[in-house]
Amino acid sequence: MKKESLVSINDISKEEIIDLLEKAKSFEENPNRRVLEGKVIATLFFEPSTRTRLSFETAVNRLGGRIIGFSDAATSSSSKGESLKDTIMMVSNYVDLIIMRHYLEGAARYASEVSSVPIINAGDGANQHPSQTMLDLYSIYKTQGTLENLNITMVGDLKYGRTVHSLLQAMSHFHPTFHFVAPDELKMPQEYKIFCDEHNIPYYEHREFSEEVINQADILYMTRVQRERFTDLMEYERVKNVYILHNSMLAGSKPNLRVLHPLPRVNEIAYDVDDNPKAYYFQQAKNGLFARQAIICKVLGIDVD
Repeated sequence: MKKESLVSINDISKEEIIDLLEKAKSFEENPNRRVLEGKVIATLFFEPSTRTRLSFETAVNRLGGRIIGFSDAATSSSSKGESLKDTIMMVSNYVDLIIMRHYLEGAARYASEVSSVPIINAGDGANQHPSQTMLDLYSIYKTQGTLENLNITMVGDLKYGRTVHSLLQAMSHFHPTFHFVAPDELKMPQEYKIFCDEHNIPYYEHREFSEEVINQADILYMTRVQRERFTDLMEYERVKNVYILHNSMLAGSKPNLRVLHPLPRVNEIAYDVDDNPKAYYFQQAKNGLFARQAIICKVLGIDVD
């Protein structure tokens, strides 16, 4: 990856993904490095966030940089009607890098086209979330010892879930088999199934969240049904609790199985799962710090070695 924006996981190659994983490992061993001394980074969050924003800001602080920005668009001039273009062009005058989350699909790509500094997409609507994908890949690699030939089961909101869309595309380099578990209203969009077909990736669709499906998985990727993506709240009420993982459901699962979740969770993982050694979602969130340190340095062209 050159010194340029990271908008989609498709912007980087398999070799660059592996390089980022190696750099994340290096940052986990030593997260405090002053490689951003003198750099100013903007975090522009037009949509709520806890883990993504705080881990990015922690990454910048541990690397010696400075942070400006907002976590609530209501406190910015966008509440006065300022266009995204004007906001990005204005902020890019002040900083070396913009990290942006936006509720509109394609907003990050547009921002990268008008900005004079690199953009990192911290999530754009239901589209992409490449930094989450990198921490997911790092979590999978750490727990499985490989990214190759894994059986990955994705559960819940596969229609609006930008994390599963990005992860599916990133894993295409590593010969996965996917199982998609979702109600009809939240099925994996056709474009991603076509992507699997074009890349000869086997996938299977299920409506039932059965122990048979769980027991063949290496990675069980749970997702929240996202109320904020629904225009019809009656539809949300019908599907919000359709799949709930309980600890007893993991009894026959593989020893190497790990349960991932991009968080926040609502009801889709019962609290009795938390103490199971196969539950990995809080460690997964911690891995976000190291993955995002690697991404920031890569985008800015900083050689941490």
